Amino acid sequence: MGFGDLDFLCERAPVPLCSLVGPYTVSEESGIVANGVAASCYARSIDVANTVIFQTGTAFINIAALGMTAMMGFNIRSKYTAVGRKELLSFFYLYAILTVISLCVDCGVVPPASRPYPYFVSVQNGLTSATCWCLMVNGFVGFQLYEDGTRLSLWILRLISAGAFVLSFVVSILTFQSWGGQSPKDTMALFVVLYIVNAVVLIIYVVSQILLVVGTLEDLWSLGDIALGVFFFVVGQILLYVFSNRVCEGVKHYLDGLFFATLCNLFGVMMIYKYWDSITREDLEFSVGAKPVAPMSNPWDVKEYYDDDRRPYGHDGSEYTGSFYALNRNSSMYHI
Repeated sequence: MGFGDLDFLCERAPVPLCSLVGPYTVSEESGIVANGVAASCYARSIDVANTVIFQTGTAFINIAALGMTAMMGFNIRSKYTAVGRKELLSFFYLYAILTVISLCVDCGVVPPASRPYPYFVSVQNGLTSATCWCLMVNGFVGFQLYEDGTRLSLWILRLISAGAFVLSFVVSILTFQSWGGQSPKDTMALFVVLYIVNAVVLIIYVVSQILLVVGTLEDLWSLGDIALGVFFFVVGQILLYVFSNRVCEGVKHYLDGLFFATLCNLFGVMMIYKYWDSITREDLEFSVGAKPVAPMSNPWDVKEYYDDDRRPYGHDGSEYTGSFYALNRNSSMYHI
């Protein structure tokens, strides 16, 4: 087993790309390439109305993930003035599209032996890379290197995500179809792009958020959200690539590591939302569904103080002149 050889992983994890890599043979009659490395144990399929459905448990998790994504997206949209709102929505849009494609690929909507299957798996790989890179760019929004929500910010996010998608898609399809000097037996480029690069990108995001919380924010409880997100993601990958066969055999082929990896990924995404929600605040005057309040010069951090024996009325009977506001003009919508 050399560096970048996916056979070692595919023998332990029932991931879609494994049916497209490894040793292969070419049929002279049909010209169809039959290849792949199968895991020793995988979840059983079910037959519904003469239709075979693979990974039934994983399908339910993907459907639940779409519902949770819709709920989190609605809550993000309702925080109308929060920092990084549009950028984080882009991440959730990509995650939702990735979930739909994974639902089609994992459950056999696109059969593994069909001609479109390599293209769908390549799209899945491309969306995986695009989602990871989009998350990393979201991590830099909190440092306010440029104004969030502007065309500049959104186009930087879109171009980087699109570039990651194209790179991963092209490397995947070249490998699966034996084009451009690539081969299903030579998966080093695919391994580097899909596993090594994406892992580095996710590490950069985590480190950047730790630096943001420790160096800028006062609420260190947000580190707990980051830690839980990392925990769920790492546990999911371990259950998929290390213990999938044992899990599958232990539950009599009803589930495998892909089910738990998909579930843990969902929990990790939920922690990303929870973390963002915990470090952002919004202007209640302009938030969706909030009651209008009196306009103020700085709405981010407003505190009203009264002396113990002072009524909130001035000498002229005004309701407001007897009080004063302490405004932190240097604060942003993050807790600084």
